[in-house]
Amino acid sequence: MTDPACALRITGLSHRFGSVSALSDVSLTVPRGSFTALLGVNGAGKTTLFSLVTRLYSNVSGSIEVAGHDLRRQPAQAMARLGAVFQSRALDADLTVAQNLAYHAALHGISRRRSRDRIAQVLAQVDLESRANDRVSALSGGQQRRAEIARALVHRPDLLLLDEATVGLDVKSRAEVLALTRRLIAAEGVSALWATHILDEIQPDDDLVILHRGRVLRAGKAAAIAGPAGLTQTFLALTGAAA
Repeated sequence: MTDPACALRITGLSHRFGSVSALSDVSLTVPRGSFTALLGVNGAGKTTLFSLVTRLYSNVSGSIEVAGHDLRRQPAQAMARLGAVFQSRALDADLTVAQNLAYHAALHGISRRRSRDRIAQVLAQVDLESRANDRVSALSGGQQRRAEIARALVHRPDLLLLDEATVGLDVKSRAEVLALTRRLIAAEGVSALWATHILDEIQPDDDLVILHRGRVLRAGKAAAIAGPAGLTQTFLALTGAAA
């Protein structure tokens, strides 16, 4: 199953909560160095998928491979190649930005000496170097999101998972977080799986996976999926007008 061209490969993944099917036979890939959008309305199964990839839930069917490492057989190696930003805030608001990142670095076995240099690096990448010693609670919503992305980058992952990373942000902050993610892909060579329900966050050249009611309806380049009707009309036709 190992494919060096893939940062993430999911094959035949299903998950249930009791009698409710959250995911059904989901397969998708995230090519290395790509921005892949996972598009779906609320309740489509995006967060469940992310929870399985990050091992918040255990997958009992199908397979998940992160940067060539099978998540079930090589969990430590797979998780070391992964950085995640969830909908809910993950930073300790009472600690400084640098303290939050240092704690994350320690969890990944990075020494204090090495982490200082790495924290300075990633904060510069997200334009927060001047806020390193500020408490997280003093940051704006957009700055907190950028700090969370910096935290996810500290251990140099191959893959970033961003689950509705712009939720709750104003238009300007949303655009800044999205642009930052795209710059990191270009500059750092990381890959990103960007879960969203906002169609205008997707560009024609992006890889796109449409997830609806736990099933993958389409996968490919956004422009090819959109076709002459455009992405909005195609998405509504696939998922139903009520979406």
